[in-house]
Amino acid sequence: MSQELNVDLLSWWNEQSFAGKELFRLEEDGSLVLSANNNIKERAIATITPENGDVVIKTLQEKFDAVTSRVKELEIEWIAAEDKLKLADKVAAVKEYVHNTNALGDFEKPVSVIRDWEHTLYQLTEANHTAKLKLAELAESLAESEQWKEATQAFKDIADLWKQAGYLDKFRNDKLWNRIEAARKAFNDRKKTQHEEDEKDLLINLDLKIDLVEQAEAIAASEDWKKTTEAFHRLTDEWKTIGRAHNKKNEELWNRFMAAKSAFFDKKRDHFAKVQAEQEQNYITKAALLEKAEALKESTDWGNTAKAFSALMEEWKKTGRVPQEKGDDLWHAFTAAQEHFFSAKRQHTDAISQEQNANYELKKELLDRALRLKNSTRWGETSAEYTELLEEWKKIGPVPRIHSEKMWEDFLAARKHFFARKDENREQRKQYAVDQQAARIAEAKAMIGKHREELKEEQEKIVDFKAAIENITPGKKAEELRTHLEKLIAESTRQIARLQEKLALAESADKEAEKVEEPSSGEAAEA
Repeated sequence: MSQELNVDLLSWWNEQSFAGKELFRLEEDGSLVLSANNNIKERAIATITPENGDVVIKTLQEKFDAVTSRVKELEIEWIAAEDKLKLADKVAAVKEYVHNTNALGDFEKPVSVIRDWEHTLYQLTEANHTAKLKLAELAESLAESEQWKEATQAFKDIADLWKQAGYLDKFRNDKLWNRIEAARKAFNDRKKTQHEEDEKDLLINLDLKIDLVEQAEAIAASEDWKKTTEAFHRLTDEWKTIGRAHNKKNEELWNRFMAAKSAFFDKKRDHFAKVQAEQEQNYITKAALLEKAEALKESTDWGNTAKAFSALMEEWKKTGRVPQEKGDDLWHAFTAAQEHFFSAKRQHTDAISQEQNANYELKKELLDRALRLKNSTRWGETSAEYTELLEEWKKIGPVPRIHSEKMWEDFLAARKHFFARKDENREQRKQYAVDQQAARIAEAKAMIGKHREELKEEQEKIVDFKAAIENITPGKKAEELRTHLEKLIAESTRQIARLQEKLALAESADKEAEKVEEPSSGEAAEA
């Protein structure tokens, strides 16, 4: 890039204005950089050229809108959530998204919101740590107690309070729980020893097993599958470490323990069977959505197909989880089909924009010619030229909407101005009318030839399309191709009818034109 282009690019950058611009800088080589500060790490987000500057800025701002929407969605969920700690993973995911999305906007705002969330999560976690630390310290203070019954109840209360305490990271949670378990074990060991001395081993074991049975029965209705499964494994292991109680009571307690354990694991098995069935049904539903997305991805009906993809995405979000081993592939295939369509749509939009700008330049030239001709006194030549201008105008495609109506009005005004002047001087242009009549005859004959040629082309198309139908190779796309060719035949048939109408009109016009009488010598002299 030349030094002159660098200067122009930097000058263009200085003229840009948007929220958060102070966070960005444009290097001389065109690199657009998000500057680092205490909350944001520096990164290059795009490369700007004089040709793509406006498009890149707009695209990056639209991406920032997506960033803002993502944070706002979580903010709504955050406000509504009673247990903020359950959103910790989502906060981390949004933070990763914000800090890695290349976009253009005031990043300080979403980063500040996320920082506040993290601070709140930290405070809540620390509060839970403090609560559980107190339980561990209380357990350790009971380890040497000789108030066997009261201390045993206190350990039960500690276990209940532990269940009620909130989330804590696994490392610290396990560490504190191990301290409680160690204290409890120390207490139970001492309790057991004391009872052994008094030949009360059976009563100690009975007490311990009653405790285990009560714990098992207390968690039998739980739906916290992972945590409760681990708890039952722990209780079973503890049961194995406890000696026998009185035979009758031992069997009774064992039956109660196993009933509680079976109740939980039966419910767990039923739950996961139901979840598996639901996920399989969800997989079928999402596979059907993927099939629809694949069918739409090559569509060029941009507006309706974009709405269709939006509807598919909404339905996808409403559909629940699928089996884990299938989920990622299904999602990647679905988003790939969607991106394929929208990428083509963006390219189409860019092409239309370029074409409309080119059309604008062409119509501007025609408008300039129309404005220069509006005061002409060369009636025949100028009328013909206006006709040519109008035909050329019609052949040129649309221009940007901001210019379209004004250009057309100016063009029509110039043309109207000329023909109004021409009508006022009609008596002086009778000879011109004769010449013009000849021109119309020639034009009618040319049109007849054109319509006949077009008619021949459409008839040949139908022959080709029918031959293509007969030669279709069987396969998945055969019916789709046949339908497409039949549509083309129908369109060509309609076009033939239109062309036959035009041809009839042109031939009629040609006959009428040839019937017109020659103007008198006086009229010819006035031209």
